[in-house]
Amino acid sequence: MKIGFVSLGCPKNLVDGEVMLGLAREAGHEITADAGEAEAIVVNTCAFIDRAKEESIDAILEMARLRRDGQVRRLVVTGCLAERYRDELRREIPEIDAVLGTGEVPAIVGALDGNGAAGAPTAVPVTLYRSKQQLPPTPADVPPAERETPTYLYDASTPRLLTTPRHYAYVKIAEGCDYTCAFCIIPTLRGQYRSRTEDSIVAEAEQLAARGVRELLLISQDTTFYGIDRGERGALARLLRRLNGIDGLAWIRLLYLYPTTITDDVLDAMAECDKVCRYIDLPLQHASAAVLRRMRRPGNRRTYDALLDRIRRRLPDVTLRTTFIVGFPGETEQDVDELVSFVRDTEFDHVGVFTYSHEEGTRAWAMDDDVPARVKRARRDRVMRLQRRIVARLGRQRVGRDVHVMVDGPSPESELVMTGRVEGQAPDIDSIVYFTDCDPTALTPGALVPARIVGAQGYDLIARPLPSRT
Repeated sequence: MKIGFVSLGCPKNLVDGEVMLGLAREAGHEITADAGEAEAIVVNTCAFIDRAKEESIDAILEMARLRRDGQVRRLVVTGCLAERYRDELRREIPEIDAVLGTGEVPAIVGALDGNGAAGAPTAVPVTLYRSKQQLPPTPADVPPAERETPTYLYDASTPRLLTTPRHYAYVKIAEGCDYTCAFCIIPTLRGQYRSRTEDSIVAEAEQLAARGVRELLLISQDTTFYGIDRGERGALARLLRRLNGIDGLAWIRLLYLYPTTITDDVLDAMAECDKVCRYIDLPLQHASAAVLRRMRRPGNRRTYDALLDRIRRRLPDVTLRTTFIVGFPGETEQDVDELVSFVRDTEFDHVGVFTYSHEEGTRAWAMDDDVPARVKRARRDRVMRLQRRIVARLGRQRVGRDVHVMVDGPSPESELVMTGRVEGQAPDIDSIVYFTDCDPTALTPGALVPARIVGAQGYDLIARPLPSRT
């Protein structure tokens, strides 16, 4: 059949989708980007916060209409929403033919063909928790031997069809999470932390480089926890050094680093390996000690300052990215003042701010969601107004610097304007570089070209290519 695919959510979910596409193609199915000609459609969903759930439901309903009208023969729903609300989805949207949770990625072929165990009840009890009294045990409350959560983990031999531009790719080095953050349901949806072997990751990286991939983005729920679950201390630093030796790669980027697992050996490897981007993506979530305690997050303003100072001493030219949550239960204006002060003093290069989403199945569900939505939005806007001023100042300071820019391709606004990224910009989540004073046809996606920053506009930079050095 011709298979249409809709993938939502984070890069980790995107990799799952690429594996499903690879398995479907290996089974003889044809992949199409045109939903109008698809005979089967897969919707790979996200369920992290309310907005993501709403986006996933909207996509399912849109595809269900095509199924109801007879334009498609099969509708398969996969991913985190499917893991979380399997029975509800089947009951409320009868057009769905199969539902696969996060641990059932290999079952995609059976789901498309209409046979196999696809859509069977999940081992994880999944219900719509409509009251705090129905709150299920969290992973930390259940002994490891009694937990029945997803265990699937792909490897280098698993078929995979890349959906990113051909010059960069995400590599999931581990799956699951062992933390018990109060606001997060990921451990329930994804299972316990489990690392891939070093050899498997290196083999996949070599395959990707041979296909023309220039930038690897290493991802997991906590990338710096890699190997610790296997009793392999120092595993990430060793992995980086091996990946650094792969011919064809230009950049290796780490995403999702946890503040308590960033060790000196990882920072040393980042400093020593010329292909590893000096880029730290560090979701800190807040700066108030009181809020962090309720979030069940480690650290406080003092320990965060010490960590960031240690990072900047070892990596003087590092780019720092972080995310925060405002409006968590019990958050006060004083807590927000402390967060604003932290952002002002630290001057992060990239900041994302989310308003707290009260999610059933999390520890925080038992708390009163006592910060009104309008107050959450106002607090988010306050932090982001400050960050815009910081970014503008940092952008002006970068004018005149010579850098290397990874060419991404034409701007969505015009094919005559080429875009790219410097080492401190990750695809999809950060700002970009616009090229000026150049022939667009001379810039090939994936090329790493010397350029000079000649301007800054909002969050983005403007650069003029320089003659290649011999």
